[in-house]
Amino acid sequence: MLRYILVLFLTLCLEASTLHLATSTNPARLNPILATDSSSSEIASFIFSGLVKFDKDSKEIVADLAKKFYFKDSTTLIFELREDVYWHDGEKFSAKDVLFTYDTLLSDKVVSPYSSGFRFVKSVRILDEYTLEVTYTKPYFKALETWMMGILPKHLLENETNLMSASFNKNPIGTGPYRLEQLEFSKNIVLKAFEKYYEGEPKIEKLSFHVIADPMTRFMMLKSGELDVGALEPMAYEKQLGASFFEQFAIYEKISPSYSYLGFNLRLDKFKDPRVREALSLAINRDEIVDILFFKHARVCTGPFLPGTKAYNNSVKTPKQNIQKAKELLQAAGYTEENPLRFEIATSNSSPIRPYAAEILQHQLKAVGVYVTLRVMEWQAFLNMVVMPHKFESILLGWGLAPTPDPYLLWHSESDRKGGFNLVGYHNEELDKLIEESQSIVDRDELALIWQKMFAMIVEDNPYLFLYIPNEISAVDKRIQNIEPALSGIWHNYIEWEKED
Repeated sequence: MLRYILVLFLTLCLEASTLHLATSTNPARLNPILATDSSSSEIASFIFSGLVKFDKDSKEIVADLAKKFYFKDSTTLIFELREDVYWHDGEKFSAKDVLFTYDTLLSDKVVSPYSSGFRFVKSVRILDEYTLEVTYTKPYFKALETWMMGILPKHLLENETNLMSASFNKNPIGTGPYRLEQLEFSKNIVLKAFEKYYEGEPKIEKLSFHVIADPMTRFMMLKSGELDVGALEPMAYEKQLGASFFEQFAIYEKISPSYSYLGFNLRLDKFKDPRVREALSLAINRDEIVDILFFKHARVCTGPFLPGTKAYNNSVKTPKQNIQKAKELLQAAGYTEENPLRFEIATSNSSPIRPYAAEILQHQLKAVGVYVTLRVMEWQAFLNMVVMPHKFESILLGWGLAPTPDPYLLWHSESDRKGGFNLVGYHNEELDKLIEESQSIVDRDELALIWQKMFAMIVEDNPYLFLYIPNEISAVDKRIQNIEPALSGIWHNYIEWEKED
């Protein structure tokens, strides 16, 4: 009996120091320069650190692995690195690791969309063990943000012949606040607090990510208290929770820095005609989608940049549904009742909302004589077999929205390449020139005017149909202490969180 009580006590103590979370998919690669899916990016962010990061309100750039940074002139950036940083295997971090990461990103060893962020770097030079000089070919508006990229360990990877398939991607070693302890695909991923983390060892000992593809299962686990932190869908929040849930969980809600869209494969003849894309835009009712799916916990997305930032164009309004004009445009493009437009929308079940959004789009488009079939796939299959090889007619997908956008990544013609983020194959010479012009403008007010012009231009061209920006509704067990909500959300100070018994 005494032994049982002791085992139970030790188990409870362990659980009290473990934060239980959920992720919808297995991470593809826990490597910051190769992490392109949300699960990989989220988990890698706890394992790796960059030279700089945003503050809690996502307004100012502050030091991270760098203790100090400054521009020597308009094209020369100096980083003075912290001298108290260790890799998870106990080796010291130094400037050699930063140079190695940069060289790797620009080498032919990897295919990474993040390489483009370094395209204006002329050289990275080590001045001493903890000081680097970065020289740009010209002034670059995202010179600092680029170095938020997680840094890789040279001593572990310098002799790696194929980083894309390296065992490191499943056994990462970083400098972040947590290190990988356990990786069971489709089951559980456990991170353990790193005792030598330079900002102090996290107070919660372990982060346990339960891999749960089914959104209903995630919801039931949260509702039963098996998860400490979880996202709530609007319908569940409004209709499926009782008083006991709100006694146990605190609710935090904010606009999500993300949007969902319907993207057309512009390499296909049927979508090259701008009349077709405009007709499809006019055929749908975005307000109806938001009302049905979100119960007022979302807003219609009017374009590619984050609302509330300098890049956002307030003058661009939501296209209003116009069935008659949509039919006229389709007829002008050669589509009739006898020869209707048909295409497939592909999406993933990793988001519980998007399959329903696809069904609503299918219904709305039928009203103008467009026939849509749906394909809903598991995330990794969707990513590897449909999205990245561009084997789709249209995709219902989403992007994160950064405080400082980089239109080059999604909208420049050069990003329509293997591993690039211009998934739909959008090419616009005028926009390309604007993007190239904007890259060397560092005055944010001047840059804002160009971003807003890009915003309007992209929306008018309809490479995407911008749909909605959801709110983030997070439920956090009230046993979790020291949470400080900020404009960036609740996670900015997670190393200070504590979990009461």
